Amino acid sequence: MTLGTGQATCHHGEVLQGVFLDGRGRPTRGLVTLPMAEPATRAVFTPFSVGAPTGVTVDPPDRTKAARAAELAVAECARRAGIRPVGGHLSVRGGATPGLGMGSSTGDVTAAVRAVASGLGVRLPVEVVARVAVAAEGASDPVMFGERPLLFAQREGRVLEDLGAALPELVVVGCLTGDGRPVDTLALPGEVRPNDVAVYERLRFALRVAITDRDAAGVGHVCTESAILNQRILPKTELGTLRGIARACGAVGIQVAHSGNVAGVLFDATDPDLRPRVDAAVDRLGREGLTPTRVFSTSSRNTLNPGERSWTTTYPKPSPDLI
Repeated sequence: MTLGTGQATCHHGEVLQGVFLDGRGRPTRGLVTLPMAEPATRAVFTPFSVGAPTGVTVDPPDRTKAARAAELAVAECARRAGIRPVGGHLSVRGGATPGLGMGSSTGDVTAAVRAVASGLGVRLPVEVVARVAVAAEGASDPVMFGERPLLFAQREGRVLEDLGAALPELVVVGCLTGDGRPVDTLALPGEVRPNDVAVYERLRFALRVAITDRDAAGVGHVCTESAILNQRILPKTELGTLRGIARACGAVGIQVAHSGNVAGVLFDATDPDLRPRVDAAVDRLGREGLTPTRVFSTSSRNTLNPGERSWTTTYPKPSPDLI
């Protein structure tokens, strides 16, 4: 046993979220997230010596889900390695702002599980990491699987479908809706209407085709439809404004966090007029009171604060608590 480290990324809401058929034909809640590299969560686990009190202490103390995940990971590692469970101290730093729909809890939990496995010298399959994450937080995003676009059953911790190698490259201009208020994911309504499965299965097929064909516009269409459908679960009064900005700037669509308040305007990264279109979107979002928080690419996974590097020097600098 030694000091162990773990890291996990976050995401920028969802490409698609709804109810789908699993391999046995059963309606199952699932989602496809829009991956993003930063802000990442970094965890360090220091095991206690054998014979010391069991249990996990955590710093900061409000990362309770990460502590719970660490305890579950210790038990799983001990079972697999045939060793006695031990306690330890978990330090968690970084990560996304909670409640915005960016997978902050899953980032914390995944980093914690990886840190425990590292410290105890046990390799945990990614499917096990996913199950531990769901057990620790009730519902999880698929950040532990990496960048591949997966249809993931967030309340069961299993992959419903691998949709392809990668999303076509999109450039996302991100912002916040609802004044950035936090959202309690598990408190959102979860009723399923009779025709929901047919609607979401159609979007699942369309997304699969768009990914196969490297069709950014096709992905943008699915994102937009899913955002509209989600209005009955988590209404965003700014959705019409976002769609209007997307049309005016030549974007391929919009995307939202289905259980949070981040949103984005989507552009085809191969568009020869990309830069002026992105500039126009940033300007229009700002004028509508939806100050841009970040610009990033789904390919490079680089997150840019508006005003930095290759985009433009005229974007407004967002408040640090929004990014």
